Amino acid sequence: MKTNPTRALAVAAGLVIVALTAAAFWLSYAHLAEVALAHGMRGKEIRAWAWPATLDLFIVAGELLMLRAALAGRVDRWAIGLTVVGSGSSIALNVAGVGAAAEPLDYVVAAVPPTAALLAFGALMRQIHQALAGQVDVAEVTANRGDMTTVADLHGAEDHAVVTEAVTAPEPVEVVIPAASTLTAAPFMWEAVSAPKVTAALPAEQAREVVTEVIALTPSELRRKARALNRQAVKSTSRPVTIKTLQDELGLSRREATDLRREVVTEVAS
Repeated sequence: MKTNPTRALAVAAGLVIVALTAAAFWLSYAHLAEVALAHGMRGKEIRAWAWPATLDLFIVAGELLMLRAALAGRVDRWAIGLTVVGSGSSIALNVAGVGAAAEPLDYVVAAVPPTAALLAFGALMRQIHQALAGQVDVAEVTANRGDMTTVADLHGAEDHAVVTEAVTAPEPVEVVIPAASTLTAAPFMWEAVSAPKVTAALPAEQAREVVTEVIALTPSELRRKARALNRQAVKSTSRPVTIKTLQDELGLSRREATDLRREVVTEVAS
């Protein structure tokens, strides 16, 4: 198993910062306890050792509140005020506790622990903030991926539903089945003779079968039927068959019926 160098360095830095924070707070705390024993709390060691907490805990509370505000994405001015007041007071009292006749280096030595405690604790809070922020980012990315997958599934389901509806719920289709033939006979030529059109409605999901039935009459059959119609007309009306009758009875066009009537009437007259 390989070790992540970045994570290892972060852990090592965190341990160093924790040790530095503990040492700096201890030195500052102990010096403030000595100042309290020398000024106003002589012989009261328990109270003198508890007194520095009134300053150092301001720093801890302020830093924790600042961390909380940073994670929430806002600025807590009250937390900043607590940190500044606690740190400033700790540094000032540590320096003042040295006395007025001390060497300059004595003041530096007294100021280092509280300053180091402030900086080290701030660095520790920064490490914690980065670690927590990383976990929040990972959780958000995971949640976003889950939402995207859910949305994609929903869209896929909707698309499937639309396709299914389009296939299984069609409208009836009207199929036209014509029947026609071309008749040629001297001394005239007839155009295609069309029989009445037949329509049928078939559901789209069934197999579409188009059946074409050709119903055709030969020229001789047409003449025979026309002669029969002409004889019937002459018998009943004493007049030759009309073009309209030939159109209706034989399904001919007007031109075809006209040519056929002329042929039939001419045969009778001759």
